[in-house]
Amino acid sequence: MAEGRITTDLRSSPHLKQAVTVPQIMRNVVYALLPVCAWSVYAFGLSVLLLLITTTLTCMLTEALFCRLAGRASSVGDWSIVITGLLLALTLPPGFPLWMAAVAAFIAVALGKALFGGLGYNVMNPALVGRAFVQAAFPVAITTWTPPFLPGRFTELIPSTLTLPFTIPVSIETWLEQKTIDSFTGATPLALQKFEQVSTPLTDLLTGTVSGSAGETSALLILLGGVYLAARRMMDWRLPVGVMLGAVIVSLPFWLLDAGRYPDPLFVLLSGGLMLGAVFMASDMVASPVTPVGVWIYALFIGMLTVVIRLFGGLTEGVMYAILLGNALSPLISLVTQPKVFGERGGS
Repeated sequence: MAEGRITTDLRSSPHLKQAVTVPQIMRNVVYALLPVCAWSVYAFGLSVLLLLITTTLTCMLTEALFCRLAGRASSVGDWSIVITGLLLALTLPPGFPLWMAAVAAFIAVALGKALFGGLGYNVMNPALVGRAFVQAAFPVAITTWTPPFLPGRFTELIPSTLTLPFTIPVSIETWLEQKTIDSFTGATPLALQKFEQVSTPLTDLLTGTVSGSAGETSALLILLGGVYLAARRMMDWRLPVGVMLGAVIVSLPFWLLDAGRYPDPLFVLLSGGLMLGAVFMASDMVASPVTPVGVWIYALFIGMLTVVIRLFGGLTEGVMYAILLGNALSPLISLVTQPKVFGERGGS
């Protein structure tokens, strides 16, 4: 700096450090989901592989159809619809009938995405819209669970997988008896804790050796996927952290009050679909708030409501409804937390 002169380095906006496109972000989300998908196939076998293929292909075909009907270029190549298909399959039971999965995938795209104008306009997470529909339409199938690591899972299908519409499949209990397996209770860790106060070892929840939806069992792999996306700055880390923090805030006092009745916070975090929802669904870029304060309010709300539903509702799981309600409130949260323009005066 010369005497009497100040030199500055002013550059015009935008101040971007790197150019990242939507397809690149979506593709990396798929990469983060692949270990979770691989583990679910390893744990539950061919039925989950067909489930993943069915939901993903149906989502892609439905996306292409609605793009054609709307007279716009196909958006299948941006990878977002692949994420919807994979996430939907991971939220379903391993033996969920494939025709029901196809219905869920169609609804996810038609009502959860295309109805609002496609990518960037959806109000709610499309995969959860499809999941919520089949939970209401097929309540028995959506709560029928299969134990992991069954013998022969790579050579035969779970009986309900190829069930035809309006037919009744062989029950899981009968099928397991035929395989001389009679120790399966048919309950997930959440159900065991809620109705019988039986706690599942945290190591089983972390590694994924329990029954449940296809992709919610291994909390460790889900966390690793979230760390990968956060490290690459393709996910706002505050969203999953806020959801988990909200769950701890509600569950901790009840556990301290009565540890025999209420689950400890670690169990709350690792069980059910909370981890999958926090990392891959609550973090939906379109359906979550855009303001920093709004992000924390939104995430805390989802985590807290999930635990409230689990502890005091009739359902064992509440993360799906918590995220959908959070999505619905997201525009309002963004509005009320929008910072004022510099120099703006309050009042009229």
